Amino acid sequence: MQKIIAVIDSSVYATSVCDHAAWLAKRINASVELVHVISRDIDPAHNQDLSGSIGLGARTALLEELSELDKQRATLAKSYGRALLSDAKTHMEAAGVTDVTTRLRHDELSAAVSELESDADVVVIGKRGNSANFATLHIGPNLERVARTSEKPLFVASRGFKDIQRVLIAFDGGRSVARAIDMLTSTTAYQGLEIELLAVGLTPDAMKKRLTDAETRLRDACYAVTSKEVSGIAEEVIAKEVNEQQFDLLLMGAYGHSRIRNLLIGSTTTEMLRLCQIPVVLFR
Repeated sequence: MQKIIAVIDSSVYATSVCDHAAWLAKRINASVELVHVISRDIDPAHNQDLSGSIGLGARTALLEELSELDKQRATLAKSYGRALLSDAKTHMEAAGVTDVTTRLRHDELSAAVSELESDADVVVIGKRGNSANFATLHIGPNLERVARTSEKPLFVASRGFKDIQRVLIAFDGGRSVARAIDMLTSTTAYQGLEIELLAVGLTPDAMKKRLTDAETRLRDACYAVTSKEVSGIAEEVIAKEVNEQQFDLLLMGAYGHSRIRNLLIGSTTTEMLRLCQIPVVLFR
């Protein structure tokens, strides 16, 4: 049985993560493990030692008070995390997912995902966490760190769930996007959806052949697929295509040297995700 890891926090994206994970789980008959990660900063064992900074007269009393406050903070964080996971599990079961488990972890988010994804097929995470700046639509450092380290397809959920019918693949002919094509031809997750392959500025004959081969493979796998080549700046072309053609999901390769694949990690990634207000699946 396939497995999905859904990472939730206290942000408004938690419900969307659950909804997207439920959509995917029902299409591939997968189990879902809901994960909430408590930062190590909340764990008293990892707090800074202040004993050398406190005067002799007040040292003992203040250290005891700080220690007690740390314990209370950690206890509240654990209780809140369990309640968050319980509510998310109820939400998933109400959506029709029958095999749902929960896990509470003390760790850094990227480290936790790297460890837990070993027996999973896909990781679902919100585009922004509870510490992201919504005024600037900042996606936050946690997502970037997870995207840099995750070895599995990373399904980045948008703020709200919308039923997925049309999928855009940003095609550059590289190995990462080849993984996306392999996944589409070997899973039922996206069967029945309309697929468009979008190549930005592809000119060499070898690349054109890869685009044609990818289209043929998808058509042979019973997808309704089209392809398009457009010149221009990759992030602008992709965002325009998403918005004007009303795609519901974007698939892109992560890492690489082409203009499209370089978008996926780094400062341009934030801009790409900001411009495309739909879920994005990243492949390394």
